[in-house]
This record gives sequence, C-alpha cells and structure tokens, in this order.
Amino acid sequence: MQKVIVIGCSGAEKSTFARRLKNETGLPLYHLDLIWHKADRTTVSREEFDDALERIMQTDAWIIDGNYGRTLERRIAMCDTVFFLDMPTEVCLAGAEARIGKKRDDMPWIEESFDESFREWILSFSEQQLPRIRALLSQYTDKHVIVFHSWEEMDSFDFQKIV
Repeated sequence: MQKVIVIGCSGAEKSTFARRLKNETGLPLYHLDLIWHKADRTTVSREEFDDALERIMQTDAWIIDGNYGRTLERRIAMCDTVFFLDMPTEVCLAGAEARIGKKRDDMPWIEESFDESFREWILSFSEQQLPRIRALLSQYTDKHVIVFHSWEEMDSFDFQKIV
C-alpha cells in the first residue's frame, strides 16, 4: 500500500481517518480541500488544482483525502488502495455539524455555520454521488477497496492488516 485515496461524503470523517492512516503508515497526506480552497474562501483555478494533484500523484507514495468527483476516476486509476467511508446520511450530517467552529488542519478556515447549500449537498450525496462512486469502484477490480459503514468500523480497523 503506497498510493491511497480516502473518499466518502462530507462529514464522514475522511480527514480524521486519513490522519490516522498517515500516522500508522508514514505515507505523506494531502487534503484536496487545502489544494482547492484559499484562506480567503476563494478557490484556485481548475488548472492549478489539476496540476497540483498531478504532481502529487506522480510521486511514489501518498494518501489523498477527499472526493472531488471531477478527478475521482483519475485518482482511483492511480491508487492501489481505496478507503471508502460509506456512512449513513445522518452520520455525515452529524459529523459536519460537529466540526463547526473548530480549527481543522484540512481546511484553511474555520467554518462558522452550517451552510444550507452544503447541508443539501450532504443530503443528496447518496442519490447523486454514491451511484457513480460505486460504479467506478466496480470497474477497478485490481484495487484493494476497504469500505466502512460506521464510525465504529472505522475506529476498530486493524492497520496491521495493511501495513
């Protein structure tokens, strides 16, 4: 396991799991939110984002945390391992709500409120994003895919199985 992606709905605790994975494996960790977002709440251009992502993926080892559907297939194609946090919607909503007002190392600002469009994105994730994610994963049968359906499964994962 040298090239890993951690995917799932916002609020599923992808970044938390990715940090644990980094600590267990020593692999470098990259948060897509930090590549896309600037501290002033604007974003970089698609070209800048794609160039930065490509530079990361051309290295020998990495953990990439984040969905970003437009680049998901490329990341799946380049990785050897996928951790898919397939959490229930209510768990993701609770996770996203719990981080409001907290400093995070995977975002360049502190979220002050639960933005309604962000809430709607989480609510629609299972209908609009999950089918594509599952279809992509089914196409790449050469990848080691680990799926978590609860935080308890994620928390009890034995990293020695993969290290």
